[in-house]
Amino acid sequence: MNMHPIKSLCAVFFFTASLALCQRDPGPQPQPVPATTYLPNMTAAELASFQEGLSRFMEIDSVAGTEPGATGTGLGPRFNHNSCAGCHAHPYTGGSSPALNPQVQMATDYGARNQLPDFIQPNGPVREARFVRNPDGTPDGGVHNLFVITGRQDAGSCNITQPNFSQAEAANNLALRIPTPLFGAGLISAISDSTILANKAASAALKKQFGIAGHENRSANDGTITRFGWKAQNKSPQIFGAEAYNVEQGVTNDIFPTERDETPGCQLNALPEDTVNMAFSYVGDISDVMGFAYFMRYLAPPAALTPTASTLRGQQVFTQTGCALCHTPSLQTGNSISAALQNQTVALFSDLLVHNMGTGLADGITQGTAQGGEFRTAPLWGLSQRLFFLHDGRTSDVQAAILGHASQGSEASVVIQNYTSLPASAKQDLLNYLRSL
Repeated sequence: MNMHPIKSLCAVFFFTASLALCQRDPGPQPQPVPATTYLPNMTAAELASFQEGLSRFMEIDSVAGTEPGATGTGLGPRFNHNSCAGCHAHPYTGGSSPALNPQVQMATDYGARNQLPDFIQPNGPVREARFVRNPDGTPDGGVHNLFVITGRQDAGSCNITQPNFSQAEAANNLALRIPTPLFGAGLISAISDSTILANKAASAALKKQFGIAGHENRSANDGTITRFGWKAQNKSPQIFGAEAYNVEQGVTNDIFPTERDETPGCQLNALPEDTVNMAFSYVGDISDVMGFAYFMRYLAPPAALTPTASTLRGQQVFTQTGCALCHTPSLQTGNSISAALQNQTVALFSDLLVHNMGTGLADGITQGTAQGGEFRTAPLWGLSQRLFFLHDGRTSDVQAAILGHASQGSEASVVIQNYTSLPASAKQDLLNYLRSL
């Protein structure tokens, strides 16, 4: 669904009616990268763990660690990128897709012979691809990696090919996603299930009036609420990071120890490729996956911008239109062994539930109890500098993203009707407010 004409029509309106009001996305707001990106009130040990985790998060992987500048090992045989920080890069490490897509270079890095899929563009968002159905028509839903190591100087005799993305796209069998920001992952983990459920029950009559009926996603094993990923499909930063290491980079680890592609000739390392140093005498002996978890646990959310008269009005509009019924402005953490995480107000602007977002956004992928049209309410903190919106990064315009919430079956349709009924000045105040978060 291409929503960019909305913005262009607004621009035309400005040129043809100079006295008329027309709302527009003010765009990413200038804000210096903070000197520190970790939470306050951390102990010296927690800070050391965060810094070690940051270094692991920024590590570049090659197949065997022989590529110049790539100190990590285990890349492939199939992968989307060679570094966590390459995709989670904006506005600082741990965020989402940067303005220039680093996946373009990956196609031919170190001698690789990949073709660049047409949905990967130099100035477009970082993306992963999933197939909705298997060839026999049964549900698929898994990630099909963009690239293979075939042709790389460190790939040995491995000779495998990329999936046929053009065929999948032509068959309406392709679902795309961009990286979710990892801000405040430890704070989100520290929100109790009971807090999430109490917030779900709050304002029940009003939510029913608005047609909002979100629900929690849950672990099939212990039954607790999962909360990470576009469909809230992962339980914790540890599982999220370990799965991404195996799926996005192809690096096997202590939690996901099996190669996703076991083609003979492509198994070039002993498994798992990332593991704890059994000597373990200091923080540097941790595995990469443990480092990722420490980094995400203590990664601070971006600070909101200083309020203005317009953003204060926009905050009121945010509540009056019903946006806050799903994008809950804040939730409270509970008891924690870490003072940095204990009893903290978390201004994430999400209820951490999944909601039916209608046919316009549905990707046909089921994960846990989240069905094909359901997505987790995306946290809005850091939106002031976000470059790409919605699960597949289809737009860079906040207003287009808002309007994209309304389609057949969407729980947000009444809210969007309220938005479209606003005077232009109120719409602009709301857009300004969103771009201040």
